[in-house]
Amino acid sequence: MCGNEEKDLQEQNLFPREDSGEKEELRHAVESLLFVAAEPLSNSQMADVIGVKAQQVELAAQALKEEYEGRGLLLRRVAGGWQFVTAPRFVSLVEKLYRPKYQQLSAAAMETLAIIAYKQPITRAEVSEIRQVDSDGVITTLLEKKLVAEVGRLAGPGRAILYGTSDDFLSFFGINSLAELPELKISEETKSELVL
Repeated sequence: MCGNEEKDLQEQNLFPREDSGEKEELRHAVESLLFVAAEPLSNSQMADVIGVKAQQVELAAQALKEEYEGRGLLLRRVAGGWQFVTAPRFVSLVEKLYRPKYQQLSAAAMETLAIIAYKQPITRAEVSEIRQVDSDGVITTLLEKKLVAEVGRLAGPGRAILYGTSDDFLSFFGINSLAELPELKISEETKSELVL
């Protein structure tokens, strides 16, 4: 038997389906992949790397999630995958040590991002109309930061580009889907001014 065949057999034997020691080994494999990943990893991505079924990875990730509760790191579903995140009580400490690549977003960028998140798909002109100021520069910045993306085009004249949020948006705000966005609270006065 050549060296590669031996290695393949060893890898196959790392994760038999029933043994609890093997389940622990699978949890450790998932943990190490998630630890080094710069972005969320899906069950299928990890399953392909490890050589097991996605359902087994899901079970291992759920077990890890429970194991990490109450610690400095938490395992969370983010942007359709799994990612280690800092526990909320330690975020300020981490920020002192490390500045996120997006830095702080300006008020204009946050306002524009909120409009796109809640109204997507939306055109630049629609964003500018809502903000009542030209939003081209802010949208360009959000595109550069990959928080928004082009998601299509209008069918009418000019075929204006439609914008929506990206997976990086979900990661940046630590949410798994847009359904986790806070509900918009609009005052009665504002509702009466809106044309729906």
